[in-house]
Amino acid sequence: MAQLSDDCFAFGGAMLSLAEAVARMVARYGCVVDIRRVGLLAASGAILAADVVAAVDLPPEDNSAVDGYAVWHADLRADGPTLLPVVGRMVAGGGPGVGQRGQAVRIFTGAVMPAGPDTVMMQEDCVETPEGVLLQPGIRRGANRRPAGEDVAKGTVALAAGKRLMPPDIGLLAALGVSEVEVRAPVRVVVFSSGDELVEPPARSGGGKVFDANRFMLAALLKRLGAEVIDGGILPDDAAATRTALVAGAARADLVLTSGGVSAGEEDHVRAAIEAAGSLAFWRVAIKPGRPVALGEIDGVPLLGLPGNPVAALVVFATIGRVLLARLGGAAAPDLPRFTVTSGFAYRKKSGRREYVRVTLRDGVARRYPKEGAGIITSLTESDGLLELPEAMERLAPGEMVTLIPMGALHG
Repeated sequence: MAQLSDDCFAFGGAMLSLAEAVARMVARYGCVVDIRRVGLLAASGAILAADVVAAVDLPPEDNSAVDGYAVWHADLRADGPTLLPVVGRMVAGGGPGVGQRGQAVRIFTGAVMPAGPDTVMMQEDCVETPEGVLLQPGIRRGANRRPAGEDVAKGTVALAAGKRLMPPDIGLLAALGVSEVEVRAPVRVVVFSSGDELVEPPARSGGGKVFDANRFMLAALLKRLGAEVIDGGILPDDAAATRTALVAGAARADLVLTSGGVSAGEEDHVRAAIEAAGSLAFWRVAIKPGRPVALGEIDGVPLLGLPGNPVAALVVFATIGRVLLARLGGAAAPDLPRFTVTSGFAYRKKSGRREYVRVTLRDGVARRYPKEGAGIITSLTESDGLLELPEAMERLAPGEMVTLIPMGALHG
């Protein structure tokens, strides 16, 4: 991949805005995974590769939404109860029947509507008598009747390509008589952490060593998003070893994901390894937490380098990594849900930088989480969401309306 001609941002110049960084990434990468056909029980969580066009109406025939009596609306009196003889009985799974004017047909939920009647009176609103059924006035024409195609009409797109199939989608496919669908293969992601200070459980921490949290957190996030995760382990603080490991990782994956080692320190080797083995698209993004973000490519395989602090790693993955994963996997562009809440605190920030502030939420009022360091993992497990403060904002006042991203949405 050629270096961007105007890419001063990777070498200490002005930082890219988050929107510009994402736009460049989206323009650069598309779907890289194959299509396969799977049964419904294997399709949950997969990305739909082609539109599913309904081959039938859903429901296939007009049917009753309640237990009651099918009647002609024109037979009902407007000024009082109507007594109609009951002829016939329609049950779910039975064939269609025929009704006659001046008569009611006993019908049950899901049963096909008999030819003729256009309205169903709920049995709770009826009184059975030896002479027939007494129906109360006031019901609208067509009440409690579910027309064919009310849910999905034959010939329309029931599910669009790029959609991640969730359990209700699987139910919809089954209801349409679909047994197999074309889906995208999962994106293979090799995940590394970087730093000689890192060890992984059950090794001992202490003496300058800390447990590697990011690799496990990122792997869990990727799995929730349907990726196939390859554990790359911990990269040492060694330039040659880091370069060798990243090249080897790119050879067996669709995406290389790292955390740590992307700043400008003497022992930060990931960015240098990308430049030595491939090319760097951008490095610095105007986002807090998470400014050092490396997007590059090794042997045609994209590499996203996240910050080493856990909070920053999660924020950058949620705002940039999820979009890249979706592009590579053929998924529709994801968008984090956002809600408007009231700020319960004052805050100052730099103009030109988008910031994400961890908060707890009570009665619609957001309060700043008391521990704000980017390495505080409990701020991710105990806060309710992130306030998203736009680039132009410099001051946030108590009582001001602000955008909240729920913490659960960051987890896939």
